[in-house]
Amino acid sequence: MMFKLYKRNVCYPCLALALVFLFCSGIPTPEKKQLAEQMEFSIQHELLNKWYPLSVDNEYGGFLSTFTDDFKPTGQQDKMIVTQARHVWSNAKAAEFYPNNPEYKKSAHHGFLFLKDVMWDKQYGGFYTLVTRKGEVKESGLGVKVAYGNAFAIYALAAYYQCSGDTAALNLAKKTFAWLEKFSHDPVHKGYFQHLQRDGTPVVRTASTPVTAETGYKDQNSSIHLLEAFTELYHVWPDPLLAERLREMLYLVRDTITNPDGYLILFFQNDWTPVSVRDSSRDFILHRHNLDYVSFGHNVETAYLLLEAAEALGMKDDPTTLKKAKRMVDHALKNGWDDKVGGFYDEGFYFKDSSGIRILRDTKNWWAQAEGLNSLLMMSDYFPNDELKYYEKFKLQWDYIQKYLIDHVNGDWYAAGLDKEPNMKTALKGQIWKGTYHVFRALTNCAERLDPDVTAPTAPSKLQFDRDKDAGSLVWHPSTDNKIVLGYNIYQGNERVGFTPLNYFPIASMSKQGQGEFVIKAVDLHGNESGPSNSITR
Repeated sequence: MMFKLYKRNVCYPCLALALVFLFCSGIPTPEKKQLAEQMEFSIQHELLNKWYPLSVDNEYGGFLSTFTDDFKPTGQQDKMIVTQARHVWSNAKAAEFYPNNPEYKKSAHHGFLFLKDVMWDKQYGGFYTLVTRKGEVKESGLGVKVAYGNAFAIYALAAYYQCSGDTAALNLAKKTFAWLEKFSHDPVHKGYFQHLQRDGTPVVRTASTPVTAETGYKDQNSSIHLLEAFTELYHVWPDPLLAERLREMLYLVRDTITNPDGYLILFFQNDWTPVSVRDSSRDFILHRHNLDYVSFGHNVETAYLLLEAAEALGMKDDPTTLKKAKRMVDHALKNGWDDKVGGFYDEGFYFKDSSGIRILRDTKNWWAQAEGLNSLLMMSDYFPNDELKYYEKFKLQWDYIQKYLIDHVNGDWYAAGLDKEPNMKTALKGQIWKGTYHVFRALTNCAERLDPDVTAPTAPSKLQFDRDKDAGSLVWHPSTDNKIVLGYNIYQGNERVGFTPLNYFPIASMSKQGQGEFVIKAVDLHGNESGPSNSITR
């Protein structure tokens, strides 16, 4: 839609109102389109093309993790479940966004095989935390197995199924969820135990556990990423127990782990009593501050994850969740934001004898800036007239990222903003905790939000039951879309019982008994859902 502005006979108040309407109505302005194009360029030419296929380990499987600042492989190349899973997720999502490049789906499949054949414990179940490049299990500072790592495995497996339709990936995701349910889930106090022995037994803190260790505590980081993983899995597997656990984690993160002031408590006893050192001396606090501080990056990230989970559960724009998400972003802006050049600081702390918060680390790690970019734009859509001016801060954040974080020569982002840590210019570009996940997710989310696709796919047609295909399947004629059809939601009555990117779905894959009336609806990358296909009764 084009708006022409004339020099004569203009009602300026009306023009101003029209521009406000244009800005707030979801219609992309030229500025927003330009920003979306900048981010799209950065995704394709300063991120994905640098990592893939370079990081694909064709000798031992999975992905290489460690690269110099100019993207030369270096070091032992140990492989952590988190890194490997995130690379699978990134390639699976890239395959959806850029279907004309077959390398992404190929790389996602390559990574999936490493997860399935090497990192999954075939004797006790669950994913190992760390292996050598060749796949030999190694000791890890996190532990042999952790809920956090298994959460990212679910996240990756669900994404790979979503792009490929490979039911082996979906089945392994279900198996991992069941393993967590059996060993990690706390049926009494809810949530999940983070540290697990090889056989799945939760690790318990003892008198010999170092006071600075995280071992045996429940924590926010594994909780928010279990929330994230369950959200991703629920998109492709609408299982009732999974829905229950997703809702449980949403309420737990929103109402218990996030305190009333709007920031996350980091660690907890098993009954969700917070681990706090605030009543201690300053020296003791600084010695143990890894267990109790304000992480501005996790706060802005969690704001997004809460709203994403609520939407998946059919609670889109839930006022309680939206209020808490806004409070988290607002707290980070008011207490951990650099008003001069942009960027969120790493850590703060509320000392008992001080008013307000003290910044413990004013550095700006890369992932927090990516998450902040995403959440600022999200808040600007929800609250375009808020006094905190989210959109202006979003633009400042993007300027900051382009100036201090993106390596426009060698590609990807520096590990931290050069305004605070100029030495990061020659630091490792990739390492076991740093891949493409945070940056790719943030930039794609922002590009889509800036230039949204509001056109739904056409409805699937000619739905029928084929007894000869996969022991009985629903089959239909594919839909079309102005951009890309992501896949198809399968409904039994009014309940969504499955998803597939293919144009058929086995009855045996349904979460409910395959009897009743069925319809199919297509969905695109932006979440627009088509009208229903014809219905059939079985």
